[in-house]
Amino acid sequence: MGTIMKRYLLAATFGLCAGAATAQSCGGSFSGFVNDLKSEAVSKGHDVTSVDRFFATVRQDQKVLQADRRQGVFQKPFTDFARRLISTNRLNTGIAKGQQLSKTFDKIEIEFGVSRGVLLAFWAFETDYGGFQGDFNTLNALVTLSHDCRRPELFRPQVFAALELFEQGGFDPQRTTGAWAGEIGMVQMLPRDILENGVDGDGDGEVDLKRSAKDALMSGGKMLQSLGWRAGEPWLQEVGVPNNLDWSLSGLRTTKPASEWAALGITPRSGALAADLPASLILPQGRNGPAFLAYPNFRVYFEWNQSFVYVLTAAYFANRLEGAPVFEAGNPDPGLTGDQMKALQRKLADRGYDVGKIDGILGAGTRTAVQDVQKELGLPADAWPTTALLNRL
Repeated sequence: MGTIMKRYLLAATFGLCAGAATAQSCGGSFSGFVNDLKSEAVSKGHDVTSVDRFFATVRQDQKVLQADRRQGVFQKPFTDFARRLISTNRLNTGIAKGQQLSKTFDKIEIEFGVSRGVLLAFWAFETDYGGFQGDFNTLNALVTLSHDCRRPELFRPQVFAALELFEQGGFDPQRTTGAWAGEIGMVQMLPRDILENGVDGDGDGEVDLKRSAKDALMSGGKMLQSLGWRAGEPWLQEVGVPNNLDWSLSGLRTTKPASEWAALGITPRSGALAADLPASLILPQGRNGPAFLAYPNFRVYFEWNQSFVYVLTAAYFANRLEGAPVFEAGNPDPGLTGDQMKALQRKLADRGYDVGKIDGILGAGTRTAVQDVQKELGLPADAWPTTALLNRL
């Protein structure tokens, strides 16, 4: 299905524009903006001729902006999102790929401490195991998003990182393509990540994330390690929860040793709890839906992507690829439509809760606000918004 918005794309910084109090400019005429980029590149020490060649064919891409505004998939609840992304074919292909590249995955685990299921899941979700890596011109995408005044401070540095790759012979301004947000290759890495974490996994003397699965997977493993991945530790575990639990303890805000969760009646669906590790109880669709314990490595996922539903699905799929059973869906209360979610977010904002952007997406800020208002109203504080809650507000 191609790229899913990475960690840069859901940052809570919006509305920056030319003249705003920020180190990064944006807006204005596109040609003038490109000239400013060129001047900044030269001031950073890049050769004038090289800079001119790099920017010679850059164009604004309206399709990039359209893709940036189109994020309806993230409005789906976890069970629907997971079922959409995890097909039998995708699971079987991942298991087969894990066997075919077993030596590479063994090496990744030894060098970077990242388990194979984790990278297989990213590889599957980002590009369908390399099958569709995106056909947007990468330079056009990065410059377009830098010029756009939503998050220029996030994309502008990537333009200069791409320039460095170009000077090293690893980027073609006219031919390098990828996702609409500027990610490149089988596991969709941005230019700065490639510069810092690119690995020649197949030993051919170059880092090629588009054509070499070994390069892409080794690079992804190194990047996860650099983001804080802890070797030999789990990331997510499905659990059963007692009916009398204090639901306000759920959510990523609360962390307890797994042994304390066990004392509260939390039981593993398979295997054993990692007793000494801190963990949070996640109820993606409330107390009547699936339940998971999230360990420290789960939080590293948010450095890759900030969508809660994507992160949970990727972490769960990693478990499935390593033999975990299908999650127990339970019988959660029906969720809200996109318009209902926006209405709820407005009501929460009116009560003083910080929900971030009114976008109809049940993100971390909205979940926290829902849980707090449920507690305020004397409702089970499981952070799952329902029509009953909307009506109460």
